[in-house]
Amino acid sequence: MPSGQPLVVVVEDDADMNRAMESMLNAAGFETAMFSTAEALLEAGMPDKTACLVLDVHLPGMTGFELYDRLAGVSPSRPVVFMTAHDEPVARAQAEKARAIAYLTKPFAGKTLIELVDRVTRSGTAG
Repeated sequence: MPSGQPLVVVVEDDADMNRAMESMLNAAGFETAMFSTAEALLEAGMPDKTACLVLDVHLPGMTGFELYDRLAGVSPSRPVVFMTAHDEPVARAQAEKARAIAYLTKPFAGKTLIELVDRVTRSGTAG
């Protein structure tokens, strides 16, 4: 992927879902950095050019919400999409508190994710 494309960082522990989102985002013209745990992303470090985060709520170890809070404390805030297979009012409230651009329940249409990421990256790079 050309380095001029918006970078989407995805943290998803389901290997099949991870591969599907990577293929879908790459096909839509986004560069991707894929991680299976929050700890793996923290160890690698947040890429400076990250345009958007896509975080699973329920991850082994640190949750997507805990990861987002940790990242917010050490790097500039970035647009985030939270996703989950287990929709819960408490999780929805946490996503709202984090000012997420979306809270998606699995399964969701790939087109929905692409449109959300496209909208945020376009607005972030417009000008």
